[in-house]
Amino acid sequence: MKAAIKQLILFDGVCNFCNNTVNFIIKKDKKDQFRFASLQSKIAQDFIIGLPSNTDSIVYVRNQKVLVKSTAALYIAMDLGYPFKILAIFRLIPTSWRDSCYDYIAKNRYRWFGKIDQCEIPTEQNRKKFIT
Repeated sequence: MKAAIKQLILFDGVCNFCNNTVNFIIKKDKKDQFRFASLQSKIAQDFIIGLPSNTDSIVYVRNQKVLVKSTAALYIAMDLGYPFKILAIFRLIPTSWRDSCYDYIAKNRYRWFGKIDQCEIPTEQNRKKFIT
């Protein structure tokens, strides 16, 4: 199954900010190119093997390449197309700087946006976009 997935977004399924971001991406994904799985799911374990143990926010599996943190977010924006692909300009900023900002937001996301007890259940309409 791992080889067949081209664009998979792994996200923190108990994070309100992350769930809202996934819902936003689903609405803007006109090409139906993204699939989603929570980091808490079994499928995610295949992709996060070898990543740092503190990988707890976003992972983007894009054409068999695993991207994390700010790089993952920027490539997702690029793949969403215009106007979001304009954010690609931020790739000019050194990754360490981008990831420092990303880490600050990730570290505070539960405090700022809240946390739920279990992963959100997708709507019937969006269920096909989620891999369990």
